[in-house]
Amino acid sequence: MAWSFRRRIKIIPGVYLNFSKSGITTSVGVKGASMTFGKSGTYLNTSVPILGIYNRQKLSGSDTNPIPEIHNPQQLTELSDNIFSADIQEITSQNMQGVKEAIILAHQQRKELKTDLLKIQATLGTSKLKLTLSYIFLYGLIKKTIAENIKIDIQAQQEAIKQTKEQIENCFVKLDIDFDPEIKEKYNKLIESFKKLTTSQKIWDVTSAHYQDRVATRSSASTIVKKRDVKFAVKSLPDIKSDYEALYFQNANGADLYFYPSFIVMYSSKTSFALIGLDEIILNQSYVRFTETGTVPTDSKVIDKTWAKVNKNGTPDKRFKGNYQIPVVRYGEVSLRTSTGLNEEYEFSNYEFTEDFGRAFRDYQQTIKSLKQL
Repeated sequence: MAWSFRRRIKIIPGVYLNFSKSGITTSVGVKGASMTFGKSGTYLNTSVPILGIYNRQKLSGSDTNPIPEIHNPQQLTELSDNIFSADIQEITSQNMQGVKEAIILAHQQRKELKTDLLKIQATLGTSKLKLTLSYIFLYGLIKKTIAENIKIDIQAQQEAIKQTKEQIENCFVKLDIDFDPEIKEKYNKLIESFKKLTTSQKIWDVTSAHYQDRVATRSSASTIVKKRDVKFAVKSLPDIKSDYEALYFQNANGADLYFYPSFIVMYSSKTSFALIGLDEIILNQSYVRFTETGTVPTDSKVIDKTWAKVNKNGTPDKRFKGNYQIPVVRYGEVSLRTSTGLNEEYEFSNYEFTEDFGRAFRDYQQTIKSLKQL
């Protein structure tokens, strides 16, 4: 009997987003069967076919506002008030469940196909060995049908490997997006502002913060923070294919964030992730005055100076020998919150790029919110 292999492939439902002046529609499914999410409900449609210290006050005025300064100590332990999001399983928006299930299906099927591929490749190796042995021990030459049958099996296995690889490549959620020109223009502005933001010399994830006694520490700063270097980029998840790549926020102490045109994927692993509607995000953009004891990033602006040890009135504390001046730098800040538990905070060396991104995000998000109310 000739070798054969067949796996029953499930059709991965695609996701279709339509952004128009009449509203937003999100459809999940295949041709003839889909789920549509809208303001009036959900329907099934079928048819036959680093550390630092700074003041956390939000600012909208000029640099001359009286703000406690930032100090950047070299050693700090036992930080409290960690900044991190809730458990992934608790954050997914209710109307994003269909999209999440499609992504899980794509991942599971690709995993199964990769296992199949390894088995077929192992079988192919065995078949090639059998063919070689049949010639070495002559029985393949004496009874030619033996060698011929093995060759037929080898061809079938090679074809199965080719088809399985193609299936793996096509095992993803297809995200199709249709924008009205005006809405697309706002989204393109968001993309461009984000690309500029990624070029900031320094991007930090603020992972914890707590207040301190400024008098006792002889510091003008009221808040101690811990932060870590992270990367921002334009890239997408392997389970989602789209003409629009995601805005990627690396997370130092939790799931990374992938911003798509109408939702965010909080991605911890291929089976542990959450989807959040973009309209649910509360984004606050501001700036902080940071007393930089290290190297000042080249794209940051020094806006003031302070002392390593300082009196309440801002003068240097002369009780400390070798007290020295420290530059005060303005950094950009972005915080992301939702009522379901998203809680992330970032700082950027380039304040101007941070401000541009915050403005573009709010403008695009307001458009999304307005469309969902139609």
